[in-house]
Order: sequence, then structure tokens, then C-alpha cells
Amino acid sequence: MFTRSNVNNNTQKTGPSRGLRLFVWCVDLFLLVLVGVAIYVVIVFLQMPSLDAILHETRPAAIVFLDKNGNEIRSSNRIMGTPVSVETLPPYVWQAIVAIEDKRFFEHGPIDIRGITRAMLSNLVHGRLAAGGSSITQQTAKNIFLSREKKISRKVQELILSYWLENRFTKNQILDLYMNRVSLVGGMRGIDAAARVMFQTSANNLSIAQAAQIAAMLKAPTTYSPLVNPDKNITRARVILQEMVRQGYITLNQARIAARELAPATPAPNTNIYRYWTDFVLDEVESTIGTLESDVYVYTTLDMELQEHIADILPDQVGGYQGAVVAMHTDGAVRAMVGGTNYQESQFNRALALRQPGSSFKPVVYLVALENGMTPDSYVNDSPFTIGDYSPQNYNKRYYGDITLATAFAKSVNSVPLKLTQEFGIDTVLDMAGRLGVGNKLRREYSTVLGASEMSLLDLTTIYAVIWNDGYSVRPYAITKITDPHGNVIYQRNPSDALRVLMPQTVDYMTELLADVVKVGGTGHRAMAPGVLGGKTGTSNDNRDAWFVGAWRDLIIGVWVGNDNFTSMTSKVTGGTIPATVFHEIVK
Repeated sequence: MFTRSNVNNNTQKTGPSRGLRLFVWCVDLFLLVLVGVAIYVVIVFLQMPSLDAILHETRPAAIVFLDKNGNEIRSSNRIMGTPVSVETLPPYVWQAIVAIEDKRFFEHGPIDIRGITRAMLSNLVHGRLAAGGSSITQQTAKNIFLSREKKISRKVQELILSYWLENRFTKNQILDLYMNRVSLVGGMRGIDAAARVMFQTSANNLSIAQAAQIAAMLKAPTTYSPLVNPDKNITRARVILQEMVRQGYITLNQARIAARELAPATPAPNTNIYRYWTDFVLDEVESTIGTLESDVYVYTTLDMELQEHIADILPDQVGGYQGAVVAMHTDGAVRAMVGGTNYQESQFNRALALRQPGSSFKPVVYLVALENGMTPDSYVNDSPFTIGDYSPQNYNKRYYGDITLATAFAKSVNSVPLKLTQEFGIDTVLDMAGRLGVGNKLRREYSTVLGASEMSLLDLTTIYAVIWNDGYSVRPYAITKITDPHGNVIYQRNPSDALRVLMPQTVDYMTELLADVVKVGGTGHRAMAPGVLGGKTGTSNDNRDAWFVGAWRDLIIGVWVGNDNFTSMTSKVTGGTIPATVFHEIVK
């Protein structure tokens, strides 16, 4: 017979065991965490940058400036080097990178589990972050798409991007992306940029030693830079050479030869000495072809050796003043342009600034006289001149009476060109200036005759170029052609035939007058040197501007000296002193 209690015990339902309940709870927690992680990954994914947009990122079009011989002067907006590829590079260039950064790159997937494990164990042994385990794919994802913030979300994005890259590109293509986008020097990206800055060559022309030195920078660009820390760079490059031998990329003998070639990098030449020129050319590029949509190569008329020579001379010669020099071939090709003593201190191009040319404008008036039947031997009267309330004096306040046109020109007296203008008409003088290329910039007043109407050094040099171009028109030019990176011509200079603007007899007489200026007794005698054909000095009111323009062989060289704030220089500074001396130092 059963008791009531036994019946009750038998009729109770048995609940789940504690172990089962714990298991269910763990499963629920796992699923909850999994859902949370999935949501987090989705959120991180949604915050990722546009992959296609960044892969095909837009950037300012780079402009590479080349001199008259096709040598690179400098580049503008070049934030990346020339694209390189595993297919076109010498194999040892990319092999140096793989050997030190990810030796199993071609074997593992987006991440290197073995490499990460090895790095973790190494870090535990050393008690610090002594090694990294990121694959080249992960580094590529980080370099192209992500910031360098040390956040979990960034690491998650890096992993997502690594899988995306490996699914979309081949290993060679990923390595190409890495080599072209890695930042190594001065804000520029790519190993080609590093090669050009460090070794003044392209990545395609790197030696094994140089390839190892660039690969050494990948760990920490500044710390292992052959410019900043050459000893650290060379030490790590030796390790890379050993790894390349161990992994079968190069022979032991090749490594030994390369090890002997390891050396500190030579800083790239200072391109600031060309900046006044390239700034000038850049304006010409924009006015010639408009907005740039792709990289271009601009072939210019610059003579780099002459530009460097002038940039070296000018600061030493002008003392505490400012200066500018323009050198132009007789056909108008601008061979050099230095717009100041120091581009880093002031980017203002004084070769293009409007200043009063003073007596250096007088040849325009004398050309009118010569064209109207006068000769260098014709007599003129040097005596005080007054028209209205305008009554200028000679620079030395002396008057010579009856003198030849040649003497008046050589001594740069003021009264004679004013009297010639009165005789032949100011409109005739302005018309002559127009034929020489500057008429529309001048004021219709007698002070213009003595150089009171402002013009640039480039304008003034052009006037003299016409004279020494046998009287044919001259239009200054700086660009011969513009191409895209593949050599397709975007613009080609196609000049029209020069027009005769001065008769041969007039040119002969004027070159005779200009030759006298640089002879003993002439105001420009300090400029004389072998090959100098002649020249003219100029000094504006109160010694604010001093000029000399002369010809040496087939070059016309204009020099200006003054102060940027238009204050007077010492009275000892005239066109025949510092500017003539600068000219002499350039051509001697």
C-alpha cells in the first residue's frame, strides 16, 4: 500500500539538470556575443571608406618640368612617384621588400597565422612589442584606406579590407599597390618617390644595395632613413641582404658586393633655385592648356647650368638689396629667371614686378631718331630742358653742350632724349615701344621717355632682344611642348614667322651705340668681358631701381636691383655699379 507522500513524489515532473541549464545559458550567451560581434562588424563595415573611390583616388595633377635638354628640373604636386610593377621592376627590388616584410606573402592568405603566432611568442618572450605580424596585404589595406589610429575598429576594418583585397586582386597586384602607396619620404608615396629623393634615380634603376636600403625604411621611414639615420639604415639593409640570400633571391656573392655598396644617401639637390622659374612656367601652362586633368610633362627652355650659376652669384653681389635676373636667347627663349635672392624667404618674383626702368628705356627714343635719319655721329645739344612744369636734370647735374648722339647715349644724359621726343613726337616714341612689345603699358607723358612708366624686367629684356635679333620681333617663351606621361603631345609650340620691326641700318647704328656703353668711359664699363656685345644702364628716381641689360653672344641678360618697399638705395648704387657687376660676373 502506497502512502500519499510516495504518490506525490512519483507524480512530480523532473526539471532540467543544472549542467543542462548551464549549457543552454552558455549557448545563449555565445549567440548573443556572436550577434553583438556581427552587429559591431556591420557598423564598422558601414563606417569604412569607399573602396573603389580610394583605389582610384583623385589627386592634384602632377607637373614635371624639364629643361631645354629634357632633364628633370623639379615637379609640382607630385605626391606619388612613377607607378611601378612587379612585372617591370628588377626582381631584386620587390624581393628585398618581400624578404624582410612578409617572406611567406605568396603562400598565405590575407593574414599570416604563422607569422602572427611567431610575433606573439616573440613579444611574450621579450615582454614588449618586439615584432609585428602584419602581412603585406594588411599593410596595404592600412596604407591605402585607413588612418594610423590604434583602435580595435581600425584593426577590424584592416582585416575586412585584407580579405577584400585578396579576393579582388592577385598577389602581384597587391604588391604593386603596396609599393606604389607606401609612405616613405617627405609626404610622398611609393618606392619610386623614395628612390628619386634618396638616390636621384627611378625605382627601375635601383641597385641591389639601394633596393635593400629602401626596403629597410619600411619598418619606420624616419628611423631607418639613409638620409636621417644612415648607420641604422645600413645595418638593417645588411640584414635584408642576408634574408635575400637565405630565401634564394640573390647569391652570396651578390650580397657581398651589395654590402660594400651600402652608403648614406645624398640629399637631393635644392630645387628652390628653380622655383621662380617653375612658378612662372606653371602660370604659362595653365593659360596654355587650362585646368589639368592628368599628369603632364612640361618641356621648357631653361638652361639649368645658367640658372644655377645666376642663383649662386646674385645674393653675394647685391648685398642687402633685392635683385632679379632674366636671361633670354635672341629668339625669345627664356634661358634663366631668378626672381630674388632667396625663394624660401620670399616667393615674390621680381623679374615680373613692375618698376621704373629709368635710363634703360632710352634706346626706344634713340631708335626713333635713328629711324628718322640721324646717325651716331649726328650732333645734338645737351642743355636744360623744360616742358610745362616738368624740368628734369642730368644725373650728374652737368651739361655738355653740342655732342654727338653716340656721346649723349654713352653718358646717358637726360635732356637729349627729351628733345628728340619733342622733335619727333611722343606718339612716335610710344609707337616704337609698341613695335618692341611694350607700348600698351606706357603712359603718354614726357616722364615716360626717362623711364617713369613701369615695366617688368622681362619686358625690358625683350626690348633689347629685338635689337640684337637683327630687328625682328621677339615674343618671350618658356615652353616648347607639353605631353602626357605616355609621351602624347598635348601642346607643341608652333611660332609664327618673326616680323621685321627695325630696319637693318637702324639696328647697326643702335648696336654701335650699345657697344660704346660698355667701353671705357661708358656708364656700363663694369659689365665688359669677352663676348659682351653691348648694354645699357638705368637708374630710376631717387635710386629706387638700378638696371643693366646687355648682350653676351646670343644671350640677352637683364639685371634689376632695388628694395621691395620702393625705398631708395644709397646714391652709390646705379645701373652701372651693382647691376653691371652682376652681369659681368654672370658672363665672365
